[in-house]
Amino acid sequence: MTQNLFETVRAADRAAPFITTPEGRTISYANAIDLSGQIANALTKRGVVPGDRVAVQVEKSPEAILLYFACLRAGAVFLPLNTGYTLAELDYFIGDAEPRVVVCDPARKAALEETARARGVSAIETLGIKQDGSLLDLARTQPSAFEDVARAGYDLAAILYTSGTTGRSKGAMLSHENLASNARALQETWRYTSRDVLLHALPIFHTHGLFVATNLTMLCGASMIFLPKFDPDQIFALMARATVMMGVPTFYVRLLQDKRLSVEATRHMRLFIAGSAPLLAETHRAWTAATGHAILERYGMTETNMLTSNPYDGERIPGSVGLPLPGVALRIADPETGAALPEGDVGMIEVKGPNVFSGYWRMPEKTKAEFRPGGYFITGDLGKIGPGGYVSIVGRGKDLVISGGYNVYPKEVETEIDAIPGVIESAVFGAPHRDFGEGVTAAIVKHNGTPLTERDVMAALDGRLAKFKCPKAILFLDELPRNTMGKVLKNELRERYQDIYAQSKTQQG
Repeated sequence: MTQNLFETVRAADRAAPFITTPEGRTISYANAIDLSGQIANALTKRGVVPGDRVAVQVEKSPEAILLYFACLRAGAVFLPLNTGYTLAELDYFIGDAEPRVVVCDPARKAALEETARARGVSAIETLGIKQDGSLLDLARTQPSAFEDVARAGYDLAAILYTSGTTGRSKGAMLSHENLASNARALQETWRYTSRDVLLHALPIFHTHGLFVATNLTMLCGASMIFLPKFDPDQIFALMARATVMMGVPTFYVRLLQDKRLSVEATRHMRLFIAGSAPLLAETHRAWTAATGHAILERYGMTETNMLTSNPYDGERIPGSVGLPLPGVALRIADPETGAALPEGDVGMIEVKGPNVFSGYWRMPEKTKAEFRPGGYFITGDLGKIGPGGYVSIVGRGKDLVISGGYNVYPKEVETEIDAIPGVIESAVFGAPHRDFGEGVTAAIVKHNGTPLTERDVMAALDGRLAKFKCPKAILFLDELPRNTMGKVLKNELRERYQDIYAQSKTQQG
């Protein structure tokens, strides 16, 4: 029996709506099966065989989800790439993953073609947001019938790149069972059914919008109202037709600033879920006061899918990410020894379960270093377990910054800043930001007499880094704080500038 994740789509009511757009276009589960079959046939016509990677950098559209389905059906490995990645960043991902096919937005093909060809890509196809592009042109000539490739649970379904502290991005390998098991756990925890309608305003190159939202929807035979992006006007216009919304903290902060938010406006909703970045306790409390709903905060990673969730029934504690999901083993350990710590002690969050990835693409030594001998994955997040088993995250052992739901690793940003003429050194860290959860912040030491300004730094980073990685505030310091061993004390920088976005106009950036 195959364990191909796509089997969950076949189990749904074919007449039921799967995706509805704000304009009123509806794709049923039957449509999704037929159209993804045509795309799967198009991929195989371009030489894709089981195990091949298909790299995808396209704008959000229903067809992009059907392309994901087509990859599952063809036994290919889906490789979604952030639409903000620059050509220099794409060159690394394509060179490392060696995809058979690259699919991009029609407007990006000319710029990407030379890089892709140089990296040995067999075919470059396009996919637009208006049901256009060369991939769909080819798919329309293909039959809808497609015999899905049988997959074992351990076979790869996707690779998602996540940055590393060394600046080199790592490809997290996720299997069909990694994704399916996590969707089943969320279905149980969040009481999800085929009657649910998800207000989907998240990007789909990220774990949250692609795997949490989409996989859960298709597992339950539920439906999604598919927004191109977060737009408060559309949210309020469509909320009465939905039962669930998933969002990053930024969504909730912005909706709280809107006079239309009320108990009446949210009456039809069953559940509001937040993740991808820390949700401030004050945001949690303000949302409850305004709507009568308590936001359900959960915690996950690219490498592990979702790990914990506040309960559906029971107290949702502001500032806590809740309890381990069914099937997930979570412990707090001494960062150096791996020894388990008692309740209430702060240590490294370590996890294992069927949701945890198999390792990093072509990085066996890095993979080995991130797992304990007993199989626990070292998340890099510092936390503690409080009364009732609730987990709280207190910091990140690897200085990861999560800004607007996106992971930003300081070393990658520092490398680009340090290359700017006039810069001696830099330190990048996260500071609390009401809108983004954390704002990427750069402290820079420059040569005496160098007329370097914040604008100069931002101009130098333009085109070198995705926008979400660029600093929202830049500080020019005489020196960086260090310990006796010469290590930069980023915790001191975080403490010293913890209120920078409360005081600066850059918080709107």
